[in-house]
Amino acid sequence: MKKKNIFIIVVSIFLGVFVYVSLSNVQAPVNDNSPEWIPIHEAQQMAASSDKLIFVDVYEIGCKYCRAMDREVFPDSTVRQVMDANYIPVRIDGNSMEKIQFNGKEIAAKDFAQSKGAYVFPTSLILDVEGNVIKKKTGYMGVDEFRQFLYQ
Repeated sequence: MKKKNIFIIVVSIFLGVFVYVSLSNVQAPVNDNSPEWIPIHEAQQMAASSDKLIFVDVYEIGCKYCRAMDREVFPDSTVRQVMDANYIPVRIDGNSMEKIQFNGKEIAAKDFAQSKGAYVFPTSLILDVEGNVIKKKTGYMGVDEFRQFLYQ
Protein backbone atom coordinates (compact mmCIF):
# COMPACT_ATOMS: atom_id res chain seq x y z
CA MET A 1 0.00 0.00 0.00
CA LYS A 2 2.84 2.43 0.75
CA LYS A 3 4.44 1.83 -2.67
CA LYS A 4 1.16 2.70 -4.36
CA ASN A 5 0.85 5.98 -2.42
CA ILE A 6 4.44 6.94 -3.18
CA PHE A 7 3.88 6.21 -6.88
CA ILE A 8 0.72 8.37 -6.94
CA ILE A 9 2.55 11.24 -5.21
CA VAL A 10 5.48 11.07 -7.65
CA VAL A 11 3.16 11.01 -10.69
CA SER A 12 1.13 13.90 -9.25
CA ILE A 13 4.25 16.00 -8.73
CA PHE A 14 5.45 15.22 -12.25
CA LEU A 15 2.09 16.20 -13.76
CA GLY A 16 1.95 19.36 -11.67
CA VAL A 17 5.39 20.47 -12.83
CA PHE A 18 4.53 19.59 -16.44
CA VAL A 19 1.30 21.62 -16.37
CA TYR A 20 3.02 24.58 -14.69
CA VAL A 21 5.84 24.69 -17.27
CA SER A 22 3.39 24.29 -20.17
CA LEU A 23 1.10 27.07 -19.02
CA SER A 24 3.92 29.46 -18.18
CA ASN A 25 5.07 29.30 -21.81
CA VAL A 26 1.72 30.28 -23.34
CA GLN A 27 2.55 34.00 -23.69
CA ALA A 28 4.57 34.67 -26.83
CA PRO A 29 8.03 36.21 -26.35
CA VAL A 30 8.42 39.89 -27.19
CA ASN A 31 10.38 40.54 -30.38
CA ASP A 32 13.15 43.12 -30.30
CA ASN A 33 12.02 44.93 -33.45
CA SER A 34 8.26 44.98 -32.74
CA PRO A 35 6.53 48.36 -32.84
CA GLU A 36 6.14 50.27 -29.60
CA TRP A 37 2.43 49.70 -29.03
CA ILE A 38 0.67 52.75 -27.61
CA PRO A 39 -2.69 52.95 -25.80
CA ILE A 40 -5.45 54.15 -28.13
CA HIS A 41 -6.23 57.33 -26.21
CA GLU A 42 -2.58 58.41 -26.50
CA ALA A 43 -2.55 57.43 -30.18
CA GLN A 44 -5.56 59.67 -30.83
CA GLN A 45 -3.78 62.60 -29.18
CA MET A 46 -0.61 61.93 -31.17
CA ALA A 47 -2.56 61.58 -34.44
CA ALA A 48 -4.28 64.91 -33.80
CA SER A 49 -0.91 66.67 -33.69
CA SER A 50 0.68 64.81 -36.63
CA ASP A 51 -0.17 63.65 -40.15
CA LYS A 52 -0.18 60.01 -39.09
CA LEU A 53 -3.09 57.59 -39.02
CA ILE A 54 -3.73 55.03 -36.28
CA PHE A 55 -2.98 51.37 -36.98
CA VAL A 56 -4.82 48.99 -34.64
CA ASP A 57 -3.86 45.33 -34.32
CA VAL A 58 -6.86 43.54 -32.82
CA TYR A 59 -5.63 40.21 -31.50
CA GLU A 60 -6.58 37.39 -29.17
CA ILE A 61 -4.17 35.81 -26.71
CA GLY A 62 -4.68 32.21 -27.89
CA CYS A 63 -4.67 33.01 -31.62
CA LYS A 64 -1.85 31.27 -33.47
CA TYR A 65 -2.14 33.59 -36.49
CA CYS A 66 -1.89 36.63 -34.21
CA ARG A 67 1.31 35.20 -32.73
CA ALA A 68 2.62 34.45 -36.24
CA MET A 69 2.10 38.07 -37.30
CA ASP A 70 3.74 39.24 -34.09
CA ARG A 71 6.69 36.97 -34.72
CA GLU A 72 7.09 37.25 -38.52
CA VAL A 73 5.40 40.39 -39.85
CA PHE A 74 5.56 43.27 -37.35
CA PRO A 75 9.34 42.99 -36.68
CA ASP A 76 10.20 43.00 -40.42
CA SER A 77 12.39 46.01 -41.21
CA THR A 78 10.43 47.03 -44.33
CA VAL A 79 7.13 46.83 -42.43
CA ARG A 80 8.63 48.87 -39.59
CA GLN A 81 9.75 51.59 -42.02
CA VAL A 82 6.21 52.02 -43.35
CA MET A 83 4.65 51.77 -39.88
CA ASP A 84 7.05 54.25 -38.28
CA ALA A 85 6.68 56.77 -41.11
CA ASN A 86 2.89 56.75 -41.46
CA TYR A 87 1.16 55.19 -38.46
CA ILE A 88 0.81 55.23 -34.71
CA PRO A 89 0.64 51.56 -33.64
CA VAL A 90 -2.03 50.39 -31.19
CA ARG A 91 -2.71 46.87 -29.96
CA ILE A 92 -6.01 45.72 -28.47
CA ASP A 93 -7.07 42.32 -27.15
CA GLY A 94 -10.38 41.80 -28.94
CA ASN A 95 -11.71 39.43 -26.26
CA SER A 96 -10.70 41.45 -23.21
CA MET A 97 -13.11 43.25 -20.93
CA GLU A 98 -10.25 45.58 -19.92
CA LYS A 99 -11.38 49.20 -20.06
CA ILE A 100 -9.79 51.53 -22.61
CA GLN A 101 -10.30 55.23 -23.29
CA PHE A 102 -11.63 55.97 -26.78
CA ASN A 103 -13.06 59.30 -27.99
CA GLY A 104 -13.17 60.49 -24.38
CA LYS A 105 -15.27 57.54 -23.19
CA GLU A 106 -14.38 54.43 -21.26
CA ILE A 107 -15.24 51.24 -23.15
CA ALA A 108 -14.30 47.57 -22.89
CA ALA A 109 -11.66 46.51 -25.42
CA LYS A 110 -14.00 43.78 -26.71
CA ASP A 111 -16.80 46.30 -27.27
CA PHE A 112 -14.41 48.64 -29.09
CA ALA A 113 -13.23 45.81 -31.36
CA GLN A 114 -16.77 44.74 -32.17
CA SER A 115 -17.83 48.34 -32.86
CA LYS A 116 -15.13 48.44 -35.54
CA GLY A 117 -16.22 45.09 -37.03
CA ALA A 118 -13.41 43.00 -35.53
CA TYR A 119 -15.00 39.67 -34.72
CA VAL A 120 -12.23 37.46 -36.18
CA PHE A 121 -8.59 37.59 -35.10
CA PRO A 122 -6.24 38.99 -36.16
CA THR A 123 -7.97 42.06 -37.56
CA SER A 124 -5.92 44.99 -38.83
CA LEU A 125 -7.56 48.41 -38.75
CA ILE A 126 -6.47 51.78 -40.03
CA LEU A 127 -8.31 54.61 -38.28
CA ASP A 128 -8.35 58.36 -38.70
CA VAL A 129 -7.97 60.69 -35.72
CA GLU A 130 -11.71 60.55 -34.92
CA GLY A 131 -11.64 56.75 -34.90
CA ASN A 132 -13.37 56.17 -38.22
CA VAL A 133 -12.30 52.99 -40.03
CA ILE A 134 -10.44 53.84 -43.21
CA LYS A 135 -9.30 50.29 -43.99
CA LYS A 136 -9.91 46.88 -42.45
CA LYS A 137 -8.60 43.39 -43.13
CA THR A 138 -9.14 40.21 -41.16
CA GLY A 139 -6.87 37.20 -40.99
CA TYR A 140 -3.17 36.55 -41.27
CA MET A 141 -1.17 38.61 -43.75
CA GLY A 142 2.40 37.86 -44.76
CA VAL A 143 5.01 40.61 -44.94
CA ASP A 144 4.32 41.59 -48.56
CA GLU A 145 0.54 41.51 -48.20
CA PHE A 146 0.69 43.50 -44.97
CA ARG A 147 2.98 46.11 -46.50
CA GLN A 148 0.51 46.50 -49.40
CA PHE A 149 -2.32 46.87 -46.86
CA LEU A 150 -0.44 49.72 -45.18
CA TYR A 151 -0.01 51.63 -48.43
CA GLN A 152 -3.09 53.68 -49.15
